[in-house]
Amino acid sequence: MDCFYASIEMRDEPTLRDKPVVIARDPRKNGGHGVVATANYEARKYGIHSAQNAQKALKLCPKAVFVTPDFEKYRRISRQIHEIFAEFSDLVEPIAFDEAYLDITADKKGLGSATLTAHLLQQEIYAKTQLTCSVGISYNKFLAKLASDFCKPVGTTLVRKSEVQAFLFPLPIEKFRGVGKKTAPKMHALGIKTGRDLYEKSERYLYEKFGKIGTVLYQRVRGIDERPVELKERKSIGTERTFIKSLLSEQEVSDELFRLAKRLVSELNTKQKHGKTLVLKLRTTTFETVTKRVTKPDFLANDVDLLVYYAQELLDEITFASDLEVRLLGLTVTNLAPLEFENISLPLFKFD
Repeated sequence: MDCFYASIEMRDEPTLRDKPVVIARDPRKNGGHGVVATANYEARKYGIHSAQNAQKALKLCPKAVFVTPDFEKYRRISRQIHEIFAEFSDLVEPIAFDEAYLDITADKKGLGSATLTAHLLQQEIYAKTQLTCSVGISYNKFLAKLASDFCKPVGTTLVRKSEVQAFLFPLPIEKFRGVGKKTAPKMHALGIKTGRDLYEKSERYLYEKFGKIGTVLYQRVRGIDERPVELKERKSIGTERTFIKSLLSEQEVSDELFRLAKRLVSELNTKQKHGKTLVLKLRTTTFETVTKRVTKPDFLANDVDLLVYYAQELLDEITFASDLEVRLLGLTVTNLAPLEFENISLPLFKFD
């Protein structure tokens, strides 16, 4: 998706469309805390990017409009988009709220063309959500991912086997997945600044300098990536909230646990899951993070009051809980199974 969170906010509030929009809590209102979740393309012109300190984003663009992220809304729209993905392929590997790999070998739509499929996918998403996306098409995941970022926004990029070198050689080495902030300077120091430079190095050389990632990069720059698109089963479902104003009383914490449990139950029912383990996550104003969990032999009912009860028990185990200033609170259910997997108690002995 194209700057997903920001696009949703601009869709819902049209007056934002021509302004630099930053999805983060306004640092002028919360003492300079927080990080950027994403920014629209207008804001990116000023050097603002995701994971950046919100205070720095404000310095880069004092006229930026800061919008507090609404992850529940983003999650809801993400589900809608993933439902559209399922219309095009039975083999979808979610990567994030706004991104997925689709294996379209089976040609579920019967279009006979990957490019036509991509265009129809873009049209369907826009028709149903008024949001745009960019699509990368190739014969493996590495190339498709790179291609999806090549021509944003609303881009469609196809990389055939015969075009791999033409596509990869000019790319800055930072575009290759696995080359991060620590690896890039080392690459530059060795004279590896582009895909072509990487291609010219032997596998042994790259392994000696970078270990396993060196071998992977040797393969990637040759268009080799044999990872299949895989259906991923969710291992946990959770929700959490960070507070601008810390929770100071037991009642405030209890009220928030109820709200979290309500959202969690809704998400579990939507996903048709239940689990055996409840995890409580708590972070203080001193950034100390504590997690407590309880696992039951039977599946926990998707019941708000029940989850709040166990969450309160976990909270009581934190000996200093009464003196806490709570900055973050979260609830997660793990050890998941489909709802059709029921708790069945079998008698050990048969009585007449």
